[in-house]
Amino acid sequence: MSTLTEDRRSAVKEIVCDILELDEDQVSDTSLFIEDHGADSLRAIEILASLEKEFGITIDQSELSEMVNLERVYQVVAEAPAR
Repeated sequence: MSTLTEDRRSAVKEIVCDILELDEDQVSDTSLFIEDHGADSLRAIEILASLEKEFGITIDQSELSEMVNLERVYQVVAEAPAR
């Protein structure tokens, strides 16, 4: 399993918090985007697209259902192939 550098983790969190319109201290690695923060599927798609653009990676649409919290997003980004 691949891991992300601290800089990349920070960038991922910044993107997610920006899209969810939350302060970074409101989101923990395990807080759930939908249940805890009221995110919807459109926000999930925005997060996916922003991560692809920022990191030059390709994230399969099937991964959307797995991207439920920061911990899982870090994992998806770490394992995503470069374009």
